[in-house]
Amino acid sequence: MQMTAKSSVDSVRRDMIARMLVPLPPTLDEQRAIASVLSDVDAELAALEARRIKTRDLKQAMMQELLTGKTRLVSTGDSDD
Repeated sequence: MQMTAKSSVDSVRRDMIARMLVPLPPTLDEQRAIASVLSDVDAELAALEARRIKTRDLKQAMMQELLTGKTRLVSTGDSDD
């Protein structure tokens, strides 16, 4: 709260940001290692999103085939007919 302009509305001004101390990893190697991990996480998230979209599209296509009668569900014989 010391760095905000008002206590009722959160706001930060440029001069306040300029005075803030931002800790950095001590070595360039550590910074690169952190960047590499973050890049790997970004790639994994992108792959998961692509898989989610593919699964959604597949589900939609399967539902469309069922609704149009192109595909029919096969009874497994487990019912009490």
